[in-house]
Amino acid sequence: MDVADYVIPPSENNGMFVMTNFVRTNQRQSTCAENIELKQAICKNDSICSNQSFIPTMNGRWTGRCLFTPEKNIVYQTRSVITSSKGLCEYAGWCPPEDGESSMMLLQGILNFTVFIKTFLEFPLFGVKTKNMVDNLKPCIFDPIHNKDCPIYTIDYMLNQAEDNSTERDLMLRYGGFINIKLHWDCNLDRNIKLCKPKYTFSRLDAPFHEKPFSVGFNFRYSSTWKQNEEHFRTLTKAYGLRFKVTVSGNAGKFNFITLTLNIGSLIGIFGIATFVSDIIVLYISKKSGAYREHVFEKLQLETSLDETKDHSKLCVKKNEDQLLNDASNTDR
Repeated sequence: MDVADYVIPPSENNGMFVMTNFVRTNQRQSTCAENIELKQAICKNDSICSNQSFIPTMNGRWTGRCLFTPEKNIVYQTRSVITSSKGLCEYAGWCPPEDGESSMMLLQGILNFTVFIKTFLEFPLFGVKTKNMVDNLKPCIFDPIHNKDCPIYTIDYMLNQAEDNSTERDLMLRYGGFINIKLHWDCNLDRNIKLCKPKYTFSRLDAPFHEKPFSVGFNFRYSSTWKQNEEHFRTLTKAYGLRFKVTVSGNAGKFNFITLTLNIGSLIGIFGIATFVSDIIVLYISKKSGAYREHVFEKLQLETSLDETKDHSKLCVKKNEDQLLNDASNTDR
């Protein structure tokens, strides 16, 4: 097997699937016994098979027969003997049924496979484009110390970054998993854009196996069919593997005088509001508001001022009366 067999499909937007384990069954259009793992297919007579309602997991249309005698495997040319008084219902479709976990085939050396992550980024507001590769990129493998600018990662490194538990990692290789590869850019465009490098993070998205979710891992089926001597054949493959999803995010900034002026004005306004709010809190909420009032407000001697005002009013009234008397005496003369 080579890369064309491991990576399915060979090209995908923002993601890929790498097969780590599979179950492969060669089949032909015919009639045969149902899968022994299907409990509803276990029978003692034909009536059980003919009266059975539709089952989503059945492999084909049931013929109504209960098979007890050894049935010849039309593909592998072998015989599977069903002992005891119980049999299996017969179905018409692709035969034989898919085998279970007993025929799994783990792929060796998958952890040493490498993935070349190639992304392109654009900041249209500033008219800047960049990529996650250096101009003089040479064959390399990422190393956090010696080769941290290399965008080529091993499956082993990404799996270890996404999952710390070794048991979970082994189960992911056996039953599949979902890993997110995130590239985050934080660029200062006042500097050379080539100095801006993305930060890679790897995280697991599927539920851990120890939580016993309804559906574990990641798998799917695909088939290749052909026709020979007027008979239809196919190879059914159930592929388990690691599904990688690549997400890209980023921030970019550049100095702008107008933006700086607006920010300074906003800051001054915030300081003014802060002073007002602080006074309200200290004057009306603080337990020591009285001491603060003594330092802020100045007391006026209102009583003294009122007495002086009254005396001044009396003096003015007395002067007016004397003037009226003088005017009256002058008139009599």
